[in-house]
Amino acid sequence: MRIDIHTHAFHPKIAHKAVDHLNNFYAVACAGDGTIDHLLAREKHARVDKCVVLCAATTPAQVIPANNYAASLQNAHDEVIGFGTLHPGYANWEAELRRIRAAGLRGLKLHPDFQGFRLDDARLLPIFEAAQKDFIFEIHIGDNTSPEKNPSCPYKLAAILDAFPDLTVIAAHLGGYRMWDHALKALGGRRRENLWFDTSSVTPFVTPGELRALLNAFPHERLLFGTDWPLYDPEEELERLQRMAGLSDTQMEAVMGNAERLFAARGPALM
Repeated sequence: MRIDIHTHAFHPKIAHKAVDHLNNFYAVACAGDGTIDHLLAREKHARVDKCVVLCAATTPAQVIPANNYAASLQNAHDEVIGFGTLHPGYANWEAELRRIRAAGLRGLKLHPDFQGFRLDDARLLPIFEAAQKDFIFEIHIGDNTSPEKNPSCPYKLAAILDAFPDLTVIAAHLGGYRMWDHALKALGGRRRENLWFDTSSVTPFVTPGELRALLNAFPHERLLFGTDWPLYDPEEELERLQRMAGLSDTQMEAVMGNAERLFAARGPALM
């Protein structure tokens, strides 16, 4: 099964505003319009079977609406695996965990930079403790700044992984968006059973040599294909990743299929 582990889709009423924000924040021209229909059309064109749609609450008040939307997308589209979200400022997080577990959501997205907290925020510790057996965490890691200033640097993630060995984490952007040298130092060269990596938002910013060094530093069976749609198009990202990394068709299909193993290990097999 070919899976895109890292996508975003927004409610039609706000999709254009969300895309405009992404364009301005990242100084890019998004490949998609931000809607679920466009996402699924592009995934189908790229022969991708399923996609994880990530929802993150930028404020505590958005936690319930974001999780409702993630569940509605998963219920409406067989191709969608919905990931919900939490916020350390949301007081009723324990009840919300029970609610989204009952809704069948398989994971939680955290984006400290956009959500306005640091990954070493002590309020996250009980959330990790309570959620680690039931949810996969997809966490944005890195930014174009120093580790000290960055809310989600690879070193903060490494400390969490060591403290919670039963916590399953997908480190987005190969473990450190725009700070891949730190990702290599903090996360490379050591196999952590609770750590996976996605490839989203990497290839536009690295050389082929840098990409190969990153991929070789992490276990290949822990690599997950991700596009960060609507920023990047699935078909274009598949071609660019394979070409720059020098992966054979067999190797590329293995990366595309690793997510199915992850989900099988953490709950019901995907249908």
